[in-house]
Amino acid sequence: MTGYTDAPRPVRSGLVVVDPRRGTPQRVVVLQFNPDTLERSLAPQSAGADAGGDRTEALRLKGPAVETWKLTAELDATDQLDVPAPNGIHPQLATLESLVQPAGAQLRTQQALAALGTLEITPVEAPLTLFTWGAKRILPVRLTELTITEEAFDIDLNPVRATVAIGLRVLTVSDLPSGHRGAELYLAHLAQKERLAGTAAAGGLGALGLGGGLR
Repeated sequence: MTGYTDAPRPVRSGLVVVDPRRGTPQRVVVLQFNPDTLERSLAPQSAGADAGGDRTEALRLKGPAVETWKLTAELDATDQLDVPAPNGIHPQLATLESLVQPAGAQLRTQQALAALGTLEITPVEAPLTLFTWGAKRILPVRLTELTITEEAFDIDLNPVRATVAIGLRVLTVSDLPSGHRGAELYLAHLAQKERLAGTAAAGGLGALGLGGGLR
């Protein structure tokens, strides 16, 4: 008799922090539940978009579209009864928050340099973050928004349930230097989109009421 245990486990979405030089994963953030919806926005970088621009540039693109993603993740310690959670979902929240701010050691180093009179301190470079949504969507991103709503707590006031609104901006070859691992991953993501577009059923002018063609 075949039971539910034989059903394939769903692929989870998540974030992967990788070393941009070696490409080795440093941290994997698996979203406990796949979000029900994804909001994606693409703003084309048109060369002639500005008012009064050169009309010969109207159909030219300066670079890849600016693409942003928004999703809402859910975290619930009570849904993982077989996993000890003495701190509630503090660890999961802390992991997400670490993606949008420098490590404490890096900040201490900057403070020490400032105390020594260093005139210019290079901003801290964050690790390369990848957003994964199945095998066909693996893309370099920068977190632009992280809004946490804690909804339930245990007797020690550890959060045990929360929703997290996450905003992402896709990093393209316009954002990263040539040869950067993130730039190569973006080009691979773009190539995957182009392959998928090639499998779409072709439409005909007749469906648009243009049987005579365009003139």
